[in-house]
Amino acid sequence: MNIFRLAGDMTHLASVLVLLLKIHTIKSCAGISLKTQELYAIVFATRYLDLFTDYISLYNTLMKLVFLGSSFSIVWYIRHHKIVRRSYDKDQDTFRHYFLIIPCLLLALLINERFTFKEVMWTFSLYLEAVAILPQLVLLQRTRNIDNLTGQYVLLLAWISGLVQTLLYADFFYYYFQSWKNNVKLELPA
Repeated sequence: MNIFRLAGDMTHLASVLVLLLKIHTIKSCAGISLKTQELYAIVFATRYLDLFTDYISLYNTLMKLVFLGSSFSIVWYIRHHKIVRRSYDKDQDTFRHYFLIIPCLLLALLINERFTFKEVMWTFSLYLEAVAILPQLVLLQRTRNIDNLTGQYVLLLAWISGLVQTLLYADFFYYYFQSWKNNVKLELPA
């Protein structure tokens, strides 16, 4: 656990809470892409296959449960809640998100650390997460009508999470460069 992971978890958690607040309080999912929410549900379902087999910490387990539960709850609300589903604009949310899944899966089959089911699925989740926001961005561009809560959700999810992800990469590149410069094996801090 490091500060970047904590910051990433907290910004993602904040984005989910903003979205759930919108859906629950005003009973509307207007401006929200079901396709993006389905992709995030797939991301977390494939990333957290180790939930009941590999215990890391209470924090880690709780965050996995929260991300899984919130992702599937949002999808359920948009698809099945008798009031919320009426506000979903499927005519505007037409991004073919299934076409993102296949390339990410193929890439994960080709580029992974170990060719095991859990490792390939974890790698797949990373690739899919990188593009999961695309249907949401396309929907916002089409509708051009963004309410405050939807805007805050996208800000927290895309921009801030992207910033934290960039910092995580910078952290990795720093250790990689140090190991390369000193001609020693790459070891990341715990």
